[in-house]
Amino acid sequence: QEQLVESGGGLVQAGGSLRLSCAASGRTFSSSTMGWFRQSPGKEREYVACISWSGVTTYYTDSVKGRFTISRDNHKNTIYLQMNSLKPDDTAVYYCNADGALVGDSYCYPGDYWGQGIQVSVSS
Repeated sequence: QEQLVESGGGLVQAGGSLRLSCAASGRTFSSSTMGWFRQSPGKEREYVACISWSGVTTYYTDSVKGRFTISRDNHKNTIYLQMNSLKPDDTAVYYCNADGALVGDSYCYPGDYWGQGIQVSVSS
């Protein structure tokens, strides 16, 4: 059974850093576009960053450009999200996603596979 498990979340002060990991199991996701999405209370889930199967192409939503970096290690079936210069507005539950699609030159459409989500809280 396919499974995505996030780790690395927590509470951090504004300006700090966190690194999220998403370990995939049940099948290889090395040919899959993968990404990170987030959802804050009262808001819809939004895309944060996506990465092509090769890791060559990455997309970011405007609010995180220059601060977040998505990467992947296909040998470990794992993707990462390095988050620097965190802001209180980044507070959300972050979800790993697989089998999505890169759309146009800046958007990522989610696939069918989701992790359970992990809380990231940024205090001011």
